[in-house]
Amino acid sequence: MSDARPPLPPFTRETAARKVQAAEDAWNTRDPQKVALAYSEDSVWRNRGTFLTGRAAIVDFLTAKWAREHEYALRKDLWAHDGNRIAVRFQYESRDADGQWWRSYGNELWEFDERGLMTRREAGIDDVPIEAADRRIHGPRPETERGRSFPLE
Repeated sequence: MSDARPPLPPFTRETAARKVQAAEDAWNTRDPQKVALAYSEDSVWRNRGTFLTGRAAIVDFLTAKWAREHEYALRKDLWAHDGNRIAVRFQYESRDADGQWWRSYGNELWEFDERGLMTRREAGIDDVPIEAADRRIHGPRPETERGRSFPLE
């Protein structure tokens, strides 16, 4: 299993939380190639109203996403876990080409194979315009905040 991505299922609360933090850290790099390595070659995604399959499609999707979502910064929190599945809530902030800041709220359902690669990702996301002064997510999560839940409002 040379392409294994620990921690592996079945997940405990601790290993599920580590998997969630690893995903947050990867997404905050805004590197589509790096992020895509966490997904199986045939991973199936629903992201809002977009449906895609496979790593190449994930890379294309993320490349386009981060081309339009400037200064993207994300927080993910473990919601629940069972066996090879993890439920996550998240928030991210980004600025569009016109300078409008957005906070996006979402929930994800993840399913993993025995190698710890995500085979399925279902994401529902809502966007709220915010003022720059209302931002609260500024880059990757500091070490001192790891493991703490992020406020919803």
